[in-house]
Amino acid sequence: MAEYCDVAVVGGGPAGTGAALAAASAGLSTILLEKEPEIATTVRTSGVTWTDTIREFGIPHHCYNPIQNYGFCSPDKRVIVRDREPRAAVLDVRATYRWLAQRAQSAGSQIRTDTIIHRATRTDTGIRLFGTGPDGDITLDCAVVIDASGFGSVIAKSMGLAELWRRFGVGAEYEVRVQSMDPRTWWLMVGSIYSPAGYAWIFPTGVDTARIGVGVAKPECKIHPKDILDSIIQNRRGPVAGLGRIDITEYHYGLIPNDGVGRRTAYDNVLLVGDAAGQANPLVLEGIRYAIRFGRLAGQTAASAVQSRDASYAALRQYETSWRGAVESKIKSAYRVQNRWLLLSDAQWNEELDILNALTADEFLDFVKADFGFSRMAQMAARHPRLAVRQLLGLVRRLK
Repeated sequence: MAEYCDVAVVGGGPAGTGAALAAASAGLSTILLEKEPEIATTVRTSGVTWTDTIREFGIPHHCYNPIQNYGFCSPDKRVIVRDREPRAAVLDVRATYRWLAQRAQSAGSQIRTDTIIHRATRTDTGIRLFGTGPDGDITLDCAVVIDASGFGSVIAKSMGLAELWRRFGVGAEYEVRVQSMDPRTWWLMVGSIYSPAGYAWIFPTGVDTARIGVGVAKPECKIHPKDILDSIIQNRRGPVAGLGRIDITEYHYGLIPNDGVGRRTAYDNVLLVGDAAGQANPLVLEGIRYAIRFGRLAGQTAASAVQSRDASYAALRQYETSWRGAVESKIKSAYRVQNRWLLLSDAQWNEELDILNALTADEFLDFVKADFGFSRMAQMAARHPRLAVRQLLGLVRRLK
């Protein structure tokens, strides 16, 4: 016989734990299913987020390193945008995800790790999940399933609701201990020697620890990012040269959708959230803030649907309407800018860095966070009447 819960959440990342917290807080029987032995056994993200996100969700101080200065490096140029206070952060990913999971558990959600969901089917009353847990095969019925399974979109693909992502980012990263580093300054490295279709990074996680990585766009780039990363470290390219001795402590590898926001995310009895929904900022391929925020929205929407005994698309579509209303236009604008960036030569990147260097910290952060719209870009173009800024404005205007 199948076990039953009101809401089943597949995936124990920030989207899944956010959804489980919201559903359980509303009094629903909620089960979160995570395939790994523990939450965040494997790290698949560099952990970049923003201090307004930290405050919004109450993430504790021990879970992040604040960032105040933003360095950019092309093959021929370096610029640093300096701020008055830290407004970005690099998360301790394991500590953060486990803190989020603990909050969901404290609200009443069951969390079952080492549990793999293989497929999902419809029943007369909802969704049936089939999987394998520590004690063997499992069958779980639910009124609503929230697919927070990340890039793989396990539930959506199993039910024929989604296909493979056509475009995506691939990241390879080392967690390292270094000899010399400013823990308040990150570096993004662009141009052909750092990534032929993407960027490399140094994201400090503490006074002497950091993540050094490379991300590439697929299918544009055919090279594995780890090969590029190893070359950057071995040849001490760019800001890596200033780190002194580098001791590698861990290797991370991950995939993130980079296919726009065309995927539908609400169906009868099913919601998609986080990477499964394509909710990511294309400029720096970060989406943790979206995952937590819209995970909670998905959990709240599922709770309302179950309590009203109507989990149809008509009852769940408000989730999709709400999240798209909040960020869809911003993600589309950022997607167009990213497409332009992928075509830049090294000489053009030098010019782009000149433009970034002319921005105020407020303007820079609005831009890199993809928090810009037409009116904000128009104001920026008026203050910085350079051709490239006006080109960016044109990209945003064409979306209106």
